[in-house]
Amino acid sequence: MASFLSLLESWGYWGMLVAAFIAGSVFPFSSEALLTALHLSGLEPVRLFCFATVGNVAGSMFNYGVGTLGRIEWIETYLHVPREKVERTALWMHRYGAWTGILCFLPILGSVIAVTLGFTRANPWLSLLTISIGKATRYALLIFAISLL
Repeated sequence: MASFLSLLESWGYWGMLVAAFIAGSVFPFSSEALLTALHLSGLEPVRLFCFATVGNVAGSMFNYGVGTLGRIEWIETYLHVPREKVERTALWMHRYGAWTGILCFLPILGSVIAVTLGFTRANPWLSLLTISIGKATRYALLIFAISLL
């Protein structure tokens, strides 16, 4: 894992985008360590914010796309998201709709939310907007906190 992080770090902003995409998707990965390393190495915070946010939103929209496939067995088997979590989240989402996309910034649960947004066929444009708001806020706060170091 350390060599993979080193590779992504050597790619600079594009490495941040790739790391954020992976972290935003259902694959287990964290982009925060790379963001911290790149920021502390002197890369421009605004560009890091943009690349991280775009990558992470794209990862969540990948999850949304997987959810639109609509096969609970497939989601359960290959993504390791338990049926109970998807069904419980789907009930919650029917109540709040695409606005739940704001919570996609949450670790682990965010991926389940994005998959379930697709599974429940929530409005894709509103989902994109709300997911973007949540992800952008998260990265802005993270970059601000690192800047205080």
